[in-house]
Amino acid sequence: MTLREAFAKKVLLLDGGMGSMLMKGNNDELSLTQPDLILDIHRRYVAAGADVLTTNTFSSQRVSQHEYHLEDRIVEMNRAGARLARQAAQECKERQVFVLGDVGPTSKMLSMSEDVNDPAARSISFDELEDAYFEQIHALLGEGVDGILIETIFDTLNAKAALSAFLKSKEQWLQSGKAEVADVEVLLSMTVSDASGRTLSGQTVEAFVISVAHANPLCVGLNCGLGADGMTPYLRQMSACASCYVSCHPNAGLPNQFGGYDDTPQDMVQQMQPFFAEHLVNMIGGCCGTTPDHTAAMRQMIDTLPSDYSIRRPAAWQRTHLPAILA
Repeated sequence: MTLREAFAKKVLLLDGGMGSMLMKGNNDELSLTQPDLILDIHRRYVAAGADVLTTNTFSSQRVSQHEYHLEDRIVEMNRAGARLARQAAQECKERQVFVLGDVGPTSKMLSMSEDVNDPAARSISFDELEDAYFEQIHALLGEGVDGILIETIFDTLNAKAALSAFLKSKEQWLQSGKAEVADVEVLLSMTVSDASGRTLSGQTVEAFVISVAHANPLCVGLNCGLGADGMTPYLRQMSACASCYVSCHPNAGLPNQFGGYDDTPQDMVQQMQPFFAEHLVNMIGGCCGTTPDHTAAMRQMIDTLPSDYSIRRPAAWQRTHLPAILA
């Protein structure tokens, strides 16, 4: 079964946070230095019921790894991250588990200046960011992931650089004869920074969905930023306009005064009830502060949905409204 076929059949469960299971630091490097630790975390999420694993590669591109002087190990880091997630997925005999190559936003912004005195200043160009993403994504595709998850998007122009890199890498692999890459999907997940319902660069949920529609993503979604209860109004907006599948993997609440997350598995499951009552999502999971215990609680919630539960179907909003908007 392909990832697209799985989305059409059932609500999928994404894994939870990787960072919440580790010490602070360059967690991506642990795929190289402590692979058994990363493999164990993947296994724990599979045991908790995850249908989809994300690779330990959120910051595995040269822009982020420059801070650690590890730019020369990008390909190695991504291939190792993909292999470990794939191993844990293949060890599961009870069900098919998919692997998404995890691609984070970096600390740079293409849409806004980092210098309040110079609005035109940029610390990185589109081409430079696209090249960094290409190096990462090309390695992930080469290792056989089922999809690329471009997540925690706070600047859609950054995401467009990643999307362009994905499309170029996929075409290059296909031209080289790697036919299985044809089924690799791209998924995108934005983060709402506050009660305005916008990304950090100021884009609304609807504008984000429209701006990435050209890439024909398998799924768009929301993650990070807020807890599950805070996601609901923005998830309604996204579900109403997305002509593809929709996902949500929130934090375990908002950070407390110590930087921790307080929402228990039961809290998150309770707050996610509207996601299903209103048929808003096709995939759920966890972000910052979530653990295999949160995943297990979500698994139980999905498994106890009524037998006649109808999964969300992609909306027709874009097909009817987008031509008029672009006219």
